[in-house]
Amino acid sequence: MTARTATPPPAPAADACCAPAADPADLAEALRPEDEELAALAKALGHPVRILILRNLLRIGTCYFGRLADLLPVAPSTASQHLTILKEAGLVKGDISDARPCYCVDLDRLRRVQQLVGDL
Repeated sequence: MTARTATPPPAPAADACCAPAADPADLAEALRPEDEELAALAKALGHPVRILILRNLLRIGTCYFGRLADLLPVAPSTASQHLTILKEAGLVKGDISDARPCYCVDLDRLRRVQQLVGDL
């Protein structure tokens, strides 16, 4: 029987995720107040239908609920639930126009999302 010698694993490349770095405690960031805001907005954006709603409203501008619901691959009641989540997050504004609900994107709030993500 021949004895085998264990060879150490190769060192990770400098650009690898697990490459040695400085002490994490020296580089760690503290929780910032805007982190909670970003988390809430990310949660509101966390469904593909909500992304589709925003994308459609950005292209169309202002849209009545019935027309918007017709553009979505879900039942109107489900579309309404998704719109409620987007409204609660401030990403969509809604008004009653001609006795019908009408929606549009709050562009300032959408820019805020972009800013928060960019600050990551």
